[in-house]
Amino acid sequence: MVSFAYLQAQQTLPKADRTQYRCGANLNLYGSAALQGLVTQATAGRYLRLVCLLDETTEGTIQGALEVCLCEDDYPGWLAIADLEQLDIAESPYRAGAFAEAEIKDRVQGAIAFAQAAMAQPNQYLWGGTVGPNYDCSGLVQTAFASVGIWLPRDAYQQEAFTQAIAPSELLPGDLVFFGSPTKATHVGLYLGENAYIHSSGKDQGRNGIGIDRLSSEGDRVSQSYYAQLRGAGRVVACYQPQ
Repeated sequence: MVSFAYLQAQQTLPKADRTQYRCGANLNLYGSAALQGLVTQATAGRYLRLVCLLDETTEGTIQGALEVCLCEDDYPGWLAIADLEQLDIAESPYRAGAFAEAEIKDRVQGAIAFAQAAMAQPNQYLWGGTVGPNYDCSGLVQTAFASVGIWLPRDAYQQEAFTQAIAPSELLPGDLVFFGSPTKATHVGLYLGENAYIHSSGKDQGRNGIGIDRLSSEGDRVSQSYYAQLRGAGRVVACYQPQ
């Protein structure tokens, strides 16, 4: 187990010299040191690094949070001090895979199969969810590709910027479709072919979980609602490389 004193020493080092850690269990990351608002989750085995430490000591008991950054996608968040015992020092730092576009194309069906298997399990929409069975939209897409060794950025707008933009007429199974306002992507789905895509959508305008909808103004209420917000599409042609 990583000691609190060790982490205190680590936060004084330059970022490049800080030790990386691996999660020994599935962990939740939050949007603030108060541990409010789930922003993402880390599956067991993921790498993270320490950003800073916020602590208070009450009668010898450590209380507070760790600000960390997940290594695979450079995503920040706060981890409960209580989860310190779930971290192990990584034997070697994380190294992203380097895949040619053809190799990624060969793995796309595996990502689709993962999303379809996730849909077959009882699930509901979870903002910040990435470990299953409950996902948010970009969490499902990210985890589906990670299941075949390809890491994407965490959020929908980041995934849109990372992928190669394509016209909707060029869509192939495994491409991503993006929805939102004219200024920002706020939702993403994984294209299946024949105008269908799989996504995890919320309660307000979606299905409160994973489902399949269509890129059509003539579909059901959910399909129509998202189609009216269609921004464009993107193709995964690379694995994310940490900054």
